[in-house]
Amino acid sequence: MPSTYDAELVGSILGQIGEAIDTIRVRTRSIESPDDFTATPESREKLDGVCMLFMAIGEALKRVDRITDGALLARHPEVDWKGAIGFRDIIAHHYFDIDPEQVHWILTHNLDTLADAVKDLIERNRETLNPSAYRDDRP
Repeated sequence: MPSTYDAELVGSILGQIGEAIDTIRVRTRSIESPDDFTATPESREKLDGVCMLFMAIGEALKRVDRITDGALLARHPEVDWKGAIGFRDIIAHHYFDIDPEQVHWILTHNLDTLADAVKDLIERNRETLNPSAYRDDRP
């Protein structure tokens, strides 16, 4: 992919997304069911924090998609990018409608796929910054 975007900026944003995913994983280590998000005031705070990170991830994905004109995210069609970005909108505009079951489902069914894709995109973006250091035989 030719560099037609600010790869340093995109790399920084992708790094922030990766850090947010890591933080979500740490904060939800003890979450085994949706009820674990509502059992205590502390667990509700955990839900609030995780939702804030998902909101930040969605906003950052919007920005990456805009900066790269959709080309970078398109490399990972297995990820529901529209859903990840849309979840940000739900959190931001319909916070009181957030369902802990939905958050738990995303954690258990989507987070690993998202994390793997972001990790790959970070690597591909590094290749864009320094193409002579990499051999790209991937699609």
